[in-house]
Amino acid sequence: MRAYADKDELKNEIRKTFEKYISEFDDIPEHLKDERVDAVDRTPAENLAYQVGWTTLVLSWEADERAGCVVQTPSDQFAWNQLGEMYQWFTDIYAHLSLHELITALRKNVTALLEMIDSLSEEELFQPHMRRWADEATKKAVWEVYKFIHVNTVAPFGTFRTKIRKWKKLAL
Repeated sequence: MRAYADKDELKNEIRKTFEKYISEFDDIPEHLKDERVDAVDRTPAENLAYQVGWTTLVLSWEADERAGCVVQTPSDQFAWNQLGEMYQWFTDIYAHLSLHELITALRKNVTALLEMIDSLSEEELFQPHMRRWADEATKKAVWEVYKFIHVNTVAPFGTFRTKIRKWKKLAL
């Protein structure tokens, strides 16, 4: 997994990968948002719903911990061995929205994540054992907060950009 020198480098990478990813939706007409193609596992709406779902969860983990709540990861409704069900839940919750609404929701979440990063010290972001939700999310591995942010922003923005580009080649 990629390491970052500091929070500015992490934020710049999030911004860069997000803008590349989200720009892929500029030429997708609304009436095709739910169009399924055989070689791609998600429709454009499902693709965005996944991103909105995960970024919402990361933000909720931090907000809940700051409020003094016990955080259950990935959520209080799903365990880590139920990710398929959780992805379907993301689809059920978000995919009915318009592309514009999904893009707006994701843009809002990315902005909130960047603000969250700003609110954390370098130590809270890059040192282990700084958040209970990060410690309790894995059974054996020690993950710093930035790793959860990376795997729910930079990494999927790249892989899901590839998926939506493939979808566009086949559907448009």
